[in-house]
Amino acid sequence: MKHAKKNYRRQEAQRPPKKDTRQTQRSGGSLSEKLIAYRDLQAHALFSSLGRLLSAKFTSGMTITVLAIAIAMATGFYLVVKNLQQLTGNLEASNQISLFLKDEIAEGRAKRFADTIQQNPSIQSVKLITKEQALKEFVAYSGFGDAMNALEKNPLPIVIEVIPKSALQDSKSMTVLMQEYNQSPEVDFAQMDKQWVDRLQAIMDIANQSSKLVSSILGLAVLFITGNTIRLELNNRREEVVIEKLVGATDAFIQRPFLYFGFWIGFLSGVFAWLIVTIVMLLLKQPIEKLSGLYEGAFHIVFLGFLETLSLLLISCALGIVGSWAVLKYQLHQLKPE
Repeated sequence: MKHAKKNYRRQEAQRPPKKDTRQTQRSGGSLSEKLIAYRDLQAHALFSSLGRLLSAKFTSGMTITVLAIAIAMATGFYLVVKNLQQLTGNLEASNQISLFLKDEIAEGRAKRFADTIQQNPSIQSVKLITKEQALKEFVAYSGFGDAMNALEKNPLPIVIEVIPKSALQDSKSMTVLMQEYNQSPEVDFAQMDKQWVDRLQAIMDIANQSSKLVSSILGLAVLFITGNTIRLELNNRREEVVIEKLVGATDAFIQRPFLYFGFWIGFLSGVFAWLIVTIVMLLLKQPIEKLSGLYEGAFHIVFLGFLETLSLLLISCALGIVGSWAVLKYQLHQLKPE
């Protein structure tokens, strides 16, 4: 009997230990509890920072207003350039090449020549103006109708108006096209206001570069203003931060509420900037479109789209967080408990 008990004990000792299912459940529950605790900690930091921001209404309002104006100015420059690009698209017809055909060219031959031009992949549109159409337009707009009626023969030539693709972006290709058409046997001479194209192209380049430069400068201003606001907030809570350092809090833990503070500043500034830009554009919409109508234009003001609005808010939040992080990184390194 004693020998059997010894063998049983020896077998039990050689068996692998059983897994404690309760311990496994406790460890799984511990991980879940950690995730919940982390979520609650983030939520508390997020909304407590918003509460601190709203508690100082005057100071926070002044800061957000200044940032919103700066962001609205950068956004406004972007919209101005965008609307100018729309305007230049409408004015592209003013940069056409006018081909004045020789007097002996018949209308049928002129139509065949226009069809040949239209087949060129670099040409956007071709318009044929017959002698009769040219005469009617001249009489209607010149005021010399009686003088033209006294003439026995229509002196005006057939004209083909050619509008190249991307005329405003590539004036060299327009010059090459005009030289080719000048050598055509049907063309008496070709005319193009190349100087106007070059000037318009230069103006658009300056506008694009100016918009980028202004946006960069205003973005730096937003970073510095946000950083200074966080620095003041950190000084106001200096004793609280020192105590947290004394009990062993990490810099990441201390930074969290301040980073959320910067996030709220950037987000609210972006929202107010969008409101400012939208209100200004709405106020300008009616008079600008009325002016466009007087010139028989079809110009409509372009507002910020959904993706552009989302980008505006994301950039504003990013500027707030980056400005806060840069200041906190330096200030917390300098701040040491005595």
